[in-house]
Amino acid sequence: MNLFPALPAALALLLTAAPADEAKIKPARVIHLDAGQTSKILNSPDKKKRPIIIDIRTLGEFKAGHLQGAVHIDFLAESFSTKIGKLNRNTSYLVHCQSGGRSSNSLALWKTLGFEKIYHLDGGLLAWKKAGLPIVK
Repeated sequence: MNLFPALPAALALLLTAAPADEAKIKPARVIHLDAGQTSKILNSPDKKKRPIIIDIRTLGEFKAGHLQGAVHIDFLAESFSTKIGKLNRNTSYLVHCQSGGRSSNSLALWKTLGFEKIYHLDGGLLAWKKAGLPIVK
């Protein structure tokens, strides 16, 4: 059983990138945050500083509860790398999963594709809930 079906596609995408592209792509700056720091950024009075929330859990996990305004892109789906690749690289994103494992594994793809700024919710939604922060269904 392949636990990460999107991984082969992501690796193929990385291996087929043209060498000329490498000079143009800057790796993402990844900022690791705990739940409190994440809440502060998501509630910034300056809406331009708020990242787009990307929840990479399964659809079932997402439907059971997620961060307000989160966009769902399933890490385990074959289309994961394609969907991430279509996002604006100049926009800031907050990526998370249930406990931080899948989202940590996804960081290499975000970096390689040249996203400028990625926030990572360390500990995932479990850390968010443990801090007593709200989720929506």
